[in-house]
Amino acid sequence: MKLLHTSDWHLGQNFMGQSRAEEHKAFLDWLLETLERESIDVLVVAGDIFDTGTPANYALKLYYNFLTQIAQSRCKHIIITAGNHDSISTLKAPQELLSVLGISVITSGDEDEIVEIFDGEEMVGIVCAVPFLRDGMVRHLLASQTASEQESALSLGIKEHYNSVYQEAKLRSKQKKIPIIATGHLTTVGSKVSDSEREIYIGGTLDIDRDFLGKEFDYVALGHLHTNQKVGCEHVRYSGSPIPLSFSEASSAKAVNIVSFAETISVEVLPIPLYRRLMVIRGDLESIQEALARVEDKSTWIEVYLKDDNPISANQAIRRVAKKLQLTLLAVKTQQNNEALHSSDIAVVSLDELKPIDLFEKRIELDGLKDKELKDAMLQEFAQIVDELEML
Repeated sequence: MKLLHTSDWHLGQNFMGQSRAEEHKAFLDWLLETLERESIDVLVVAGDIFDTGTPANYALKLYYNFLTQIAQSRCKHIIITAGNHDSISTLKAPQELLSVLGISVITSGDEDEIVEIFDGEEMVGIVCAVPFLRDGMVRHLLASQTASEQESALSLGIKEHYNSVYQEAKLRSKQKKIPIIATGHLTTVGSKVSDSEREIYIGGTLDIDRDFLGKEFDYVALGHLHTNQKVGCEHVRYSGSPIPLSFSEASSAKAVNIVSFAETISVEVLPIPLYRRLMVIRGDLESIQEALARVEDKSTWIEVYLKDDNPISANQAIRRVAKKLQLTLLAVKTQQNNEALHSSDIAVVSLDELKPIDLFEKRIELDGLKDKELKDAMLQEFAQIVDELEML
């Protein structure tokens, strides 16, 4: 049995006013070709299919066109789980129709998460398709709980959920020696994060690591983090996003994981062709102009960090050079020195880079709230409201 693990497509992402439709279509076309070329039996998509709970029509069209095509391919087991960005109702809407095509879509932790993999009449594997476990599913808060007790309750609830689905998988396997695979959408201890991921459990630090996830399961297909990586051992891995979703991922190689189950389990990290490059340029006016002149690929999207005593004039000069060179400059962020500002350095943040929870947290900080437990409780309540709205 061969399994391909991918995640965090974020279809419909609006990146500083730019559509990613062409990049996502190129990836999905490549993925279809790869499934055929590599003779993949099982496709696992570990969450964040869409970038928002209300994806644009073109993003939905990309998704459904892909599913229509894959249903006609040799890959007969397609398993899709919801991530924290996904709307449960959006993914569930065509659930019954997709099941007829052999496509399993698991959206919340209160469904049957066990997907049995058959080769003809023989069961050859089981996938415990655990989606993003929303806070209310795994943690029951009491007013008397301290912040540390709430964090412990969160980790304990997630661990109990995985133990429960594993025990159910063992029962369904009828003691046959077949691989049991799990999915997950969360941040694990010791994993590498980038600027494009947000904390999905407010006020909670998960105590979920390789020792817990890798103890029982033969492979764990994780989503949420956008960098392809293993979590301490060969069989607990993130696939990462198929395209760079922020400039912090500009130098990150994108890949999918192909897992072969035979006498032993082997994992191949297969690079994804880069459709569009993201580039970060830092320096003063002269060095940035020189760097722009060296950019050969005109499809590159560029972010500039400018350090200059006259940033307004330098900003205008940089934009003129970029326009003349037919380059796409998405942002120029100034890093003025203390002498010019007579204050600390200012970090410039675009509203395009902020999520609702980020704005709410910044509003709390402006109000000067000092009580950490109250702040965590407010953030958690706000996150729950956002989750419920995205589920509509």
